[in-house]
Amino acid sequence: MHSAPVSTPEAVIATQALTKHYGKVQALVDLTLDVRAGEIFGFLGPNGSGKSTLIRTLLGFLHPTAGSATVLGLDIAADSVQIRARTGYLPGGIVLYDSLSGAGVLDFLSDLQDSPPVRREELCEKLQMPPSVLRRKVRDYSRGMRQKIGVIQALQHDPELAILDEPTEGLDPLMQQAFYGIMDELRAQGRTVFFSSHVLSEVERICDRVAIIRAGQLMALQHVSELLDRRKRKVELRWRGTAPDLSTIPGLADVVVNGDRMRATLLGEVAPFVRAIASPSLEDLTIEPARLEEAFLEYYAGDDASEEVRG
Repeated sequence: MHSAPVSTPEAVIATQALTKHYGKVQALVDLTLDVRAGEIFGFLGPNGSGKSTLIRTLLGFLHPTAGSATVLGLDIAADSVQIRARTGYLPGGIVLYDSLSGAGVLDFLSDLQDSPPVRREELCEKLQMPPSVLRRKVRDYSRGMRQKIGVIQALQHDPELAILDEPTEGLDPLMQQAFYGIMDELRAQGRTVFFSSHVLSEVERICDRVAIIRAGQLMALQHVSELLDRRKRKVELRWRGTAPDLSTIPGLADVVVNGDRMRATLLGEVAPFVRAIASPSLEDLTIEPARLEEAFLEYYAGDDASEEVRG
């Protein structure tokens, strides 16, 4: 018996104490979150943290041990077929039929979806998959080309919800930028994207909100901007003459002075700090931008899993 998830009317995905165990392994533990209509939602964690398990559970490929969830207002236990019909899905490490051409794979998956591939042409153009390439057998494709086919098949039918598991894996930097542009367009058109990744820079680049998961447990759920606002920034100052004593300035920590140079960590907002240090003897000031990586590593402090995360 499943209890109804607590969700707002605009929630596209809502989970309530969702739990999945594999024997003694706890892949998901009492996970409660919501994904709102029209947002790109980042689900962030290193390999093995439970990201793919959640996706497979939401789509009905796995059954939860406890808890409940809805996707597009449909119950994951009772309505998984309807959920998959209305969702675009890119699995992590997608495997394609090598004997088919790229176009053949897209046609086959479109038929399975039973929806016309209304966005295929524009997606192929943006991801540089022209007809000459689509006519080739998949067995001859590089890893990046296979990944592009995976992205196209997930989005070609213009789904209400796209669930993408490590979508830029194997894409070169140019194609990553093209993918980010596609995500920006989907947001502008009001589509919803659930985006699983352990590449911090891309989550920071395209997501509205982000959930951070550790060992199957939700550690944080915030707007990306809120996470960045609380990050520590590294600052370096150079003075004309000996550096003054700045130890009384609020938000400044880990101060190291070496002659005319000073290094420190800044917590909080930049503007009050800049006003406090304003002086004719200040020669140079460097403030590193806040990065989501620091927020992530704070939640994984002392955990070897953090070493698997790429910025």
